[in-house]
Amino acid sequence: MLILLILCSAVSWFVCGLLLRYGTASGRRYGQSVPQRFHAGHVPRLGGVAMIVACTVGWAWVVSAERLIGTNYQIKLPGGIALAWWAVALIAVAGGVAEDVSHRLTATWRLLITVLSGVAATWLLGLSIPSLGIAALQPAWAATPWPGLALAIFAVAGLPHAFNLIDGYNGLAGTVALVCCLALAYVSLLVGDRQLAALVLVPAGATVGFLFWNYPRGLIFAGDGGAYLWGVIIAVASVQLVQRYSTVSPWFPVLLLIYPVWETLFSIYRKVARGQSPGVADALHFHQLIYRRIVRGVFDIDDEARRMLMRNNRTSPYLWGFTILTVAPAVLFWNNTRVLMAFTALFVICYVWAYVSIVRFKVPTWLRR
Repeated sequence: MLILLILCSAVSWFVCGLLLRYGTASGRRYGQSVPQRFHAGHVPRLGGVAMIVACTVGWAWVVSAERLIGTNYQIKLPGGIALAWWAVALIAVAGGVAEDVSHRLTATWRLLITVLSGVAATWLLGLSIPSLGIAALQPAWAATPWPGLALAIFAVAGLPHAFNLIDGYNGLAGTVALVCCLALAYVSLLVGDRQLAALVLVPAGATVGFLFWNYPRGLIFAGDGGAYLWGVIIAVASVQLVQRYSTVSPWFPVLLLIYPVWETLFSIYRKVARGQSPGVADALHFHQLIYRRIVRGVFDIDDEARRMLMRNNRTSPYLWGFTILTVAPAVLFWNNTRVLMAFTALFVICYVWAYVSIVRFKVPTWLRR
């Protein structure tokens, strides 16, 4: 498993370096006035290209390593399954990269692309969510396969946009994705599924190589392509883990991913309540409020570009801590539905309290230090 992480990290790191050398022109097309922009200069948003290349190499290695070098990895990954994972990821990444390069795809088209990935995943990998973990709803849920299929498609189609929404600062979405992949791999190993663990360790390694360039210097961004890659792979792995093992609570991935998921749902509610379209970008997301109202007075530096970079880097650790508070209980209580549901509700309450506190300028002093 370790060699898999090292291999994918090295490939991703190398391809990111090539993109920085030959792909910087693409960063000039990103508008200076968009509300999501919190960096100076022209930075390529092609990290997703490097990571899908690393994932391709990693999955190919898992399929062929035992045959090529004669080492028994105890990971039986048929080529057809690896190809299905690659195809599902490639559909989303291709659409995301098209937006990263052209900046012309509408929100509707981007959603259709991830829905296509969701449909491909349910078809090629047989995805379905067998239970909601709520006994009272189980008879109706099990009466027909359509709810499980629809929810699986919704998960694969929606999570890429959740990761894209939190991808606003150096190292933020990448670290969240890395932690989630490692958590999924850990639980997969607990239930004895080395195949699924290897499948998610591949994007984990690819993310490490990308983060080398992304944090703290912000030399390359994941872009829509990278966010879609993380979202699709993590969603597919989450559904498969719950689908294969009844001991794994369906609320384990819910709590594990509650930060990007709830950020998305809360943003939709917030925009609809204000009479805006959910597809319109704004600068009122949780991480943006932390950047503007908590980290704003931390640095007294004359160089505007350097001050912006340091504020950018200082924002991400606040959200990393927020994420660990959900990942830790998810991993500890992965088979206990009631506890997972309680922690999920606790997160929602804490998130809303923190958001309202920041909006009303009632942030505790210790958070600003």
